[in-house]
Amino acid sequence: MLQLAHSISDIRTCFVPDLPGFGATPPPEAPWGIDDYTDLVRAFVREVIGGPTDVLAHSFGGRITLKWAARSGRDTSSEAGAGSSFDERREGEAPAGVHSPELLKIIITGGAGMKPKRSFSYYRRRATAMVLKAPFMLLPSTLKVKALNWLRSTSIWKSMGSADYQKLDGVMRETFVRTVSEHLEYCLPDISHEVLLLWGREDQATPWYQAERMEKGLRNGALVGIERAGHYAFLDQPDRFQRIVRAFLVDGQ
Repeated sequence: MLQLAHSISDIRTCFVPDLPGFGATPPPEAPWGIDDYTDLVRAFVREVIGGPTDVLAHSFGGRITLKWAARSGRDTSSEAGAGSSFDERREGEAPAGVHSPELLKIIITGGAGMKPKRSFSYYRRRATAMVLKAPFMLLPSTLKVKALNWLRSTSIWKSMGSADYQKLDGVMRETFVRTVSEHLEYCLPDISHEVLLLWGREDQATPWYQAERMEKGLRNGALVGIERAGHYAFLDQPDRFQRIVRAFLVDGQ
């Protein structure tokens, strides 16, 4: 993302923070969920940026942005959306609702948060995990916690997790479970912001069908596909990606 931030720094002042557990930032002291990351990002915007901002989010950042925009849309503050030039609608169209002055335009690329299609092997692993956990669930609470922690450290338990899960441990493994277990389709109707979904057509991590579902659920969303690009479309097709981002952000200024 740093390369992309540098490429558009002539039209925006860009911030690319490392969130807890990512990059150079240490993990949180206890497992976090999407709401915890959302609270932190909102605090960063208020205290560091100090005003309304556009957002360009990738992958896990998409989860945070969807939750952030939805929570903003549910705010009852009378000042939400006041003076924004980005809540345009066609003549005679009913208002789509107000949104937070923290957020202006939103770009999500390869964003996570939609419920994935599950294979038979997923349900088989899930059933196996439930069978392995069952005996420990009968133990007293103090022993149960220790027993489940031991189970999660075993090779057979780790082998049932995804590649991302297997690369993590401790607090970040629990954080991963919490965040990927929350599917955010329910957030979409509460988002009134202008959202561009900029997706690699060959994305295998967050496939095209998830982008289509996200677009369908958004009030003011538009999906644009980039050919010959995967989950990191901004690296696979940087010139095309940057042109689209520039057009979206500059339009209407």
